[in-house]
Amino acid sequence: MKITDLRCAVIGRHPIVRIVTDEGFYGLGEVEFTKTYLKPWVLHFREALIGEDPTDVERVMLKIRQRGSFKPYGAAVSAIEHALWDIAGKAAGVPVYKLLGGKVRDKVRVYNGSIRQERRGDRPEDYAADVKWMMEQPQNFFMVKQGISFHSNMKDTFEYFHYGVTQKKAGYHGAMDQGMISERGFNHMLDCVIAMKEVLGDKVSLALDCGPGWMLPDAIKFARAVEKYNLMWLEDMLTGDYVPWVNPQAYRELTTSTSTPIHTGEQIYLRHNFKELIETQAVRVIGPDPADVGGIAELKWVAEHAYMHSILMAPHGIANGLLGLGALINVCATLPANYIAFEYPTASDPWWQDLVIGLPPQIVKDSMVDLLEAPGLGLDIDAEAARRYLSEEDAGFFD
Repeated sequence: MKITDLRCAVIGRHPIVRIVTDEGFYGLGEVEFTKTYLKPWVLHFREALIGEDPTDVERVMLKIRQRGSFKPYGAAVSAIEHALWDIAGKAAGVPVYKLLGGKVRDKVRVYNGSIRQERRGDRPEDYAADVKWMMEQPQNFFMVKQGISFHSNMKDTFEYFHYGVTQKKAGYHGAMDQGMISERGFNHMLDCVIAMKEVLGDKVSLALDCGPGWMLPDAIKFARAVEKYNLMWLEDMLTGDYVPWVNPQAYRELTTSTSTPIHTGEQIYLRHNFKELIETQAVRVIGPDPADVGGIAELKWVAEHAYMHSILMAPHGIANGLLGLGALINVCATLPANYIAFEYPTASDPWWQDLVIGLPPQIVKDSMVDLLEAPGLGLDIDAEAARRYLSEEDAGFFD
């Protein structure tokens, strides 16, 4: 089997990868809807892939893996890898999880970071109302994640929240405010945590997406202050989303200063950049994203290495879309006992639910998702339904 074409179309806001072969098999991969601009980056790999056997996934990846980078530029490589596995599974007539070593669980646990309503504000009562609404959703999530501090609007809406430079275009995805947090800002965050825990109790766990942007002394002080609330984790306090470095030494100092679990990893590309973070016990939880880390095989390697060092695994995935959901389900079915749950993803637009073939009407039940048993990643796109969302430039995407 040979690859005859690599295509990429932006459907909604998701760049969708389609790899075509000479034997009629094709594979699909999806990029986060926050990265519409990556279509040319995907397509520049086309000449490297033409003529290769897509079922030799690792051999193909050796040609392109070194050309990716930290978020967002690992996404193109990662989506191509997903599409290769999709073809390999279809050619073998089995779900991808069978090719990754087989399942260790029949259902995969997920948590909620993406199903949310617009919060009325950034006051403690607003946070409390928000988690109450999330608790009442039919998915019955065991855990919810909320953004606070630099990973929320409070850095803009709460006066004198911090003493650093404020981005004039903070709405740009990936812009980072950074600086020492004021005493008033610090206490405001604590009040929000207390309000949320009063609602959630011990029925639904709470994790906080915090940054990046914190200074280490603030991070240590806050992590200690919330110890009694038994949070699942504090995420990306020092580095994280779109930060192209890791800083394990500072994370290790934070981790050893508190019993509150510290989490990072969604922006990291390749196993090599997790090495020091894991081997120095710099964090308690890692969260690589299969759509950024270099693919699902790369994520599995990182998970196994973390398992050997007693570090927990909770993959990121908030904007990976419904095809991205298929990739997450397949790889997480194979992960070792350090797996907690993955972040349940949503798509850019509600009509995606009508385009994707292979999902049940209710995907999440009691915070669990059934495995997908169709060959490949288990999902497909209804080409006829999707054509209405294609630009003229992408009209031949499904041909």
